[in-house]
Amino acid sequence: MLWFWILLRIVLSPVMYLGWRPRNSGMGNVPKKGPALLVSNHLSFADHFFGPLPLMRPIFFIGKGEYFTGKGIKGLISKAFFTGVGVVPVDRTGGSAAEAALRTGLRILDEGKLLGIYPEGTRAPDERLYRGKTGVARLALQSRVPVVPMAMINTFELMPPGRSLPRFGIRPGVRFGAPLDFSRHYGREDDPEVLRKITDEIMQAIRELSGQEYVDRYAAEVKAEMAGRPPRPGDEDD
Repeated sequence: MLWFWILLRIVLSPVMYLGWRPRNSGMGNVPKKGPALLVSNHLSFADHFFGPLPLMRPIFFIGKGEYFTGKGIKGLISKAFFTGVGVVPVDRTGGSAAEAALRTGLRILDEGKLLGIYPEGTRAPDERLYRGKTGVARLALQSRVPVVPMAMINTFELMPPGRSLPRFGIRPGVRFGAPLDFSRHYGREDDPEVLRKITDEIMQAIRELSGQEYVDRYAAEVKAEMAGRPPRPGDEDD
């Protein structure tokens, strides 16, 4: 992934800074080396680009394996693109998708990398912040790495659902908050109440950074209602 990431930075970074003049802050809260878990709101497909933009280290994200198994030219382009933006495929063999994502996330952190995760589980259907899924808390407790809250700003207006190219005239950005300390809960990753408490604390930290209105519902449920159908597993993927 590294060569593709370097190419993207060389080619895209000047264009992104000149075209949109992003407002970024708090980069000093992200460790310059070693593993860390970056927990973020998820407003737009553009988050994958403007979130890592001000950092000098790549951020790895977990994605479904289907992004990497397509056939023909389209499949090769998809694999190259998602590899380049730091998406690591989830190996779902031998367990549920949630357990596979946990294993993959722990492996990335064990390698000393930055792991980005969207606790809402999917892109938000509007500009509000939705309830987080407790998998982020389990990952934080099992990995015992710094947990850095991260807030994407104005990316929903920049590139709302259904839009293939970002708008001009909108200044996006990202804010990184001070690392959160969950050491008091180490060893309790199987306690549902602890997992929910940690997850809610993470979402509160994101809300304070982003200034979003908080909705105590899962985004996937709201998106399904808007589409006039019951929720389904695929709603949790981008």
